[in-house]
Amino acid sequence: MRISTNQLYSRATGQINGLSMDANRLQTQIATNKRVEAPSDDATAWRRIQSLNRDDAIGKADAANVDLAQTLLGETDIALGSAETQLQRAQELAIQAATTTLNASDRAAIASELDGIVDELLSLANQSDVRGQPLFGGATGDTAFVKAADGSIAFAGSGEPAAIPFGNGDSVHATVSGERVFGSGSAGGGAFGALASLSAALQVGDVDAIGMASDAIGGALDTIGATRSSVGARAIRLDYTLERLDTAATTRAESRSALEEVDMTAAITELQKTLTVLDATQSSFSQLTSLSLFDYLR
Repeated sequence: MRISTNQLYSRATGQINGLSMDANRLQTQIATNKRVEAPSDDATAWRRIQSLNRDDAIGKADAANVDLAQTLLGETDIALGSAETQLQRAQELAIQAATTTLNASDRAAIASELDGIVDELLSLANQSDVRGQPLFGGATGDTAFVKAADGSIAFAGSGEPAAIPFGNGDSVHATVSGERVFGSGSAGGGAFGALASLSAALQVGDVDAIGMASDAIGGALDTIGATRSSVGARAIRLDYTLERLDTAATTRAESRSALEEVDMTAAITELQKTLTVLDATQSSFSQLTSLSLFDYLR
């Protein structure tokens, strides 16, 4: 079969162009350290990389939620710890006030300090979290507790705080309702109710009532202590969750690297082979062109 000069030129030109494209591709891969940058490079690897990228985005969102929950749990624990300190002091004052040796002036001094404790506890119960929301407000409300003109305190929120999700259907309550931990207010039980009872008993010097108020403060301390334990357990759970998310992210990064990055040794070897073949092909084509032109002139 006779092959025309045009066919020879076309075939040689096609080989040179193909080798040049291969060389350029390998040089780009070596420069960027990326083997797959488009579906045409490796369709299967490209799809897997896109899946890993989607999982990464989800993992980062989960990690951000875990980080937020950890921050809120930390704020909750600190606030509850400060509340414990205030109530412990109130209980000490109640024990002092329960003795029959105190006069009216002594009880008035205790009542004055107790008023300060109530104000400090109210401030703690109404503090805002890192998001600017009431830490103990429950599901709704701009303020957890409100103080009326007569000095009585009432819970202004409602419901339980929303859980924060962090993947696989898991979630955590990073804060607690103020009603659950401090009580419904002065008229009810809990911390504010116990302090209100102690204040009322101090005003009339009722030793028995002071003792009962002291017991109620002890109950409020137990509630706060149990709540702090629960908060601590949730924080530990989130530590393990964050560790799991970090491990998964590292595994994805390794998988993506194996799919996406270049084997430098293999790529450089392939490039050298390609350039050698390209050089030989170009040389052969040059000789063919010169020979054809000579025959034509002859």
